[in-house]
Amino acid sequence: MRNDQAPAGAGLPEQIAPSAAVPADVSADEQAGASAWRREHFAGLLDFAAGSLRPDGAAQWLDDDGVRDASHPVETWITSRMAHTFAFGSLLGVPGARERADLALRGLTDVLADQEFGGWVAGRGPEADAVVGRKQAYAHAFVVLAASSGSLAGIAGAPALLEQALRTLDERFWEPEHRLHLDERSRDWSVVDPYRGVNANMHAVEALLAAHGATGDREWIERARSIGDRVIAWAEANAWRLPEHFDAAWEPQLEYNADRPRDQFKPYGATPGHGLEWARLLLQLDAEGGTPGMRTVAAEALFDRAVTDGWDPLGGGFVYTTDWQGTPVEPRRFHWVAAEAVAAADVLHRVTGSSRYAELAERWWVWIRRYLVDTERGSWHHELDTSNVPSGRTWIGKPDVYHAAQAVILPELPLTGSFAASAKQAGEILAP
Repeated sequence: MRNDQAPAGAGLPEQIAPSAAVPADVSADEQAGASAWRREHFAGLLDFAAGSLRPDGAAQWLDDDGVRDASHPVETWITSRMAHTFAFGSLLGVPGARERADLALRGLTDVLADQEFGGWVAGRGPEADAVVGRKQAYAHAFVVLAASSGSLAGIAGAPALLEQALRTLDERFWEPEHRLHLDERSRDWSVVDPYRGVNANMHAVEALLAAHGATGDREWIERARSIGDRVIAWAEANAWRLPEHFDAAWEPQLEYNADRPRDQFKPYGATPGHGLEWARLLLQLDAEGGTPGMRTVAAEALFDRAVTDGWDPLGGGFVYTTDWQGTPVEPRRFHWVAAEAVAAADVLHRVTGSSRYAELAERWWVWIRRYLVDTERGSWHHELDTSNVPSGRTWIGKPDVYHAAQAVILPELPLTGSFAASAKQAGEILAP
């Protein structure tokens, strides 16, 4: 079946009701207990993350105990993720979340915005407030996401920030001839890095879906659709192992960073976690764009490949990367991969009705709660070794709660194009 053909089930509504994503034989009491845990844990994650915000609103990297780590710069991507998470948390009624979202948005405007050249710097500090000046599509996409969520939450200043962020993403990063975003430029915009990457475009899709929900402008959903469909084509041509790295002409560079298998953002090989994340985003793209069912087949294929390659059936946990035959390259378990796995399974369960996805989500949540959730200090361990023991080699500390918070609360929300839109529909389900 071609990806532009809607399979059976295309009559599903655009906005799908919440789903506990648990097997049918789980009792009502057990489902209620799981729901209560999710809601409590979500609020706890936001409490942990509150410690990241400096008085000026910029968000600092947190160590394992939730203490700001001043050896790291304050970064635009972390501050944006926190603003986004607090904004949709405020829509759900989490006490204090609105004030924290407002503060983080001011951090983007007052601290991380580049007053000299426009846009947003990658970060500032840690020494003498030095500027990490390069301009990243990845970071700018998260500014769009934060401003979109803030706009839906009704936070003052967020619509103006969104307009500015969308204009910058469009004028400085969008390549209309390819209908994709370039990756990085110099601080003054004059030098364009020849590297092109899917990671920045993945988060641009997330941001553009949110921007469409906040503005109603069809251009943003059209751009998200064009990116998503290019990704489907690349993945399908490569046994559903998505190439991540490209040259300036958007030709795949499969051996890129072969000597850097543990890179935080540009590792060698296939990244199962991104296959899982794309599976969810493609279904959200259909929900937001009014094309239910169109990309379900592709989402299932990405999901199945990622699970087959990435999940360790013996010790549990998802590996970070594999080679192009599916053999693990970096076998350590990163928290965000597991978070995206349960999120994708939840959405696929709702869209397809298949109990297989509910059963997988339930199994993975058992593993997450046993090994990743840090019940003593809060948040999730960001990295485990192959024995599922906390191990900080690539990810040291607990820099943000974005992936975990989204995954844990998703089953409580209706399915739309963005977490903020879903939270707005759900209402203040976490209000005291």
